[in-house]
Amino acid sequence: MQEPTFLILTALAAEPCHGYGVIQAVEALSEGDVRLRPGTLYGALDRLTEQGLVEVDREEAVDGRLRRYYRLTSSGTAALAQQVARMRRHADAAELRLRPA
Repeated sequence: MQEPTFLILTALAAEPCHGYGVIQAVEALSEGDVRLRPGTLYGALDRLTEQGLVEVDREEAVDGRLRRYYRLTSSGTAALAQQVARMRRHADAAELRLRPA
């Protein structure tokens, strides 16, 4: 799983969020290292929706524009948890190798 995908799923883990909120959350989670453009985000959300990892939670009109909220599915939660465990194993292995002999 690529870092932007991981961060998008992480941003949606706590509660449903609209696109701009996801962009802000990803930037905060990555401490500014990852900044998603709207086109990139919505392409990723479409792909993640097709994969069954996220789904539309609700839509609302704000200032005449449609705001769509997304949330993780149970499959998305499982995929994120699996990725967290994988990354933790890799980080633990790296930490062991960095320790002085």
